[in-house]
Amino acid sequence: MRRRSVLLAVPAGLLTAAGCGSEKAGSDKSSKASPSEKSGSPKPAKEPVPPITGGKEFGQKPKVAKGGGQPRSSLQVETVIKGDGAEVAKGDYLQVHYLGQIWNTAKVFDNSYDRGKPALFQIGVGQVIPGWDKGLVGKRVGSRVELAVPPSEGYGAQGQPQAGIKGTDTLVFVVDIVDTFNGKSSAKGRTVAQTDIALPKVGTNTDGKAPTIEVPEKSAPKKLVSAYVIEGDGPKVKATDSVLVQYKGVLWDGGKEFDSTYKKGQLAQFSLQQVVKGWSQGLTGKKAGSRVLVVIPPDLGYGKQAQQGIPANSTLVFSVDILAVL
Repeated sequence: MRRRSVLLAVPAGLLTAAGCGSEKAGSDKSSKASPSEKSGSPKPAKEPVPPITGGKEFGQKPKVAKGGGQPRSSLQVETVIKGDGAEVAKGDYLQVHYLGQIWNTAKVFDNSYDRGKPALFQIGVGQVIPGWDKGLVGKRVGSRVELAVPPSEGYGAQGQPQAGIKGTDTLVFVVDIVDTFNGKSSAKGRTVAQTDIALPKVGTNTDGKAPTIEVPEKSAPKKLVSAYVIEGDGPKVKATDSVLVQYKGVLWDGGKEFDSTYKKGQLAQFSLQQVVKGWSQGLTGKKAGSRVLVVIPPDLGYGKQAQQGIPANSTLVFSVDILAVL
């Protein structure tokens, strides 16, 4: 991949934080009353979140009723389906399906189900609206969570006019937590035999530690090599996709490591259209969840241009865990 640092993409769509102010996080089923509740007009909502009336199973596109009465002024969080997967931690990359609508009209303004691909973003670090950062950390993979997000925890007084969201609108989200990833995540799948003695051998550990890469004392291949070490069962990567990966890179000559997400303790997220040809071509067609050996000849890497830790005309060897496809 190119040597400039990988920029973590802020998720597109309507979940991006809008720089609005926020109040302290509300607890699940908070009973804090709004000024209009105290005055008695309009009537306060009986429930903290509206009922889900259709698509009630995890992974199904939900249908949510219009909010009844005046929404509460603090963040409301309710676990509708409790999963038994990994617990979501601050800083994790979270993969979710979601639907968002406006409390008092039930107008759906965004959903990932129709797009057929879950969203992926870092949670708890300001990449999404405060209500999501506060309401999803601590939940478990496999959970369906419903949130009622007041303006102070959403888009603030400015709202999101292009989506028809006013600065006074409380938003309702149903979120299915598909997976979570962090610096200790690894490939998941079946181990593939590495029988070609002319190619590097990559370790198959899946404990979150960097795999070993043993480079043979042979001439480097002249053409790109891309082979499964662990074959996952996720969707195949397209040339236009972005991916979330763990990787380690060493030089063919001498086997010296020059780059690694494992040492940084942080995953890398990037578009295959923004990296060297060897990465783009080597990962296209491979399945999410896999560990892939990629051997990149100079003409598909950095060629005659030396990089920090990489001499000119170097053949590069990578172990790449494709954790998720965006």
